[in-house]
Amino acid sequence: MNNVALPFESFGVSHRGCVRELNEDSYLVEPETGLWVVADGMGGHDAGEVASASIVDHLATIGIASSAPDLRARFEDRLSRANAEIRRISESRGVTIGSTVAALLAMEGRFACLWAGDSRVYLIRNASISQISKDHTEVQELLDKGMISAAEALTWPRRNVITHAVGVSDEIVIDFQQGEIMPGDIFVLSTDGLTAHVTDAEIEAAAVSATPQAACENLLQTVLARGGTDNVTIVLVKIGDGRNGAHPDPSRAES
Repeated sequence: MNNVALPFESFGVSHRGCVRELNEDSYLVEPETGLWVVADGMGGHDAGEVASASIVDHLATIGIASSAPDLRARFEDRLSRANAEIRRISESRGVTIGSTVAALLAMEGRFACLWAGDSRVYLIRNASISQISKDHTEVQELLDKGMISAAEALTWPRRNVITHAVGVSDEIVIDFQQGEIMPGDIFVLSTDGLTAHVTDAEIEAAAVSATPQAACENLLQTVLARGGTDNVTIVLVKIGDGRNGAHPDPSRAES
């Protein structure tokens, strides 16, 4: 991780699932630039895979930033370019296409998580998992207003309708959270194909008990075993914890 003494290891997987014929998800694992991304092309629309690929392709050009603010600025610039490209494709085809995005930026001992849509970022710290991102969905808005319960949200008919995405309008609405990186932190980025079948507790158990590669592969197999109704993409980033001697080699980070 750029200019950070803490060692880390990361890995990512993506699969079309058991039902969909096409994988409209994309992801990016760029440890040398301090960037990890998942993107989910909008289901039910033409060329969702084009939208998610555009996001990843543009973000892959970020390069090495000079500082954490520079990294954030480069991220927002590339995402804006992807949004413009997706808009041009939409106009040329006469259809609306778009993609969620969830990203982890890490540099100088700090992290920033940025997202649009319902792809998620989790942080596992001190044996406790928390969802850093907050879904941009109709059902989340209803929950926030107290109009439905958490139990009702699980089966709400329009629970998969997202309210923000990249490519659907000229202006991008992105939320973010930031903080300090701590030894032992584990970040999990995923599209909703994972969370549709696996609980937060199961994500935590898989992430803390194995290497990023094994954890990603184990979670993917769990999703497929449970029917895999959507595309699923998982990216996991582990920060080395000196307290337990876990010092992964950064050279082992893979995509």
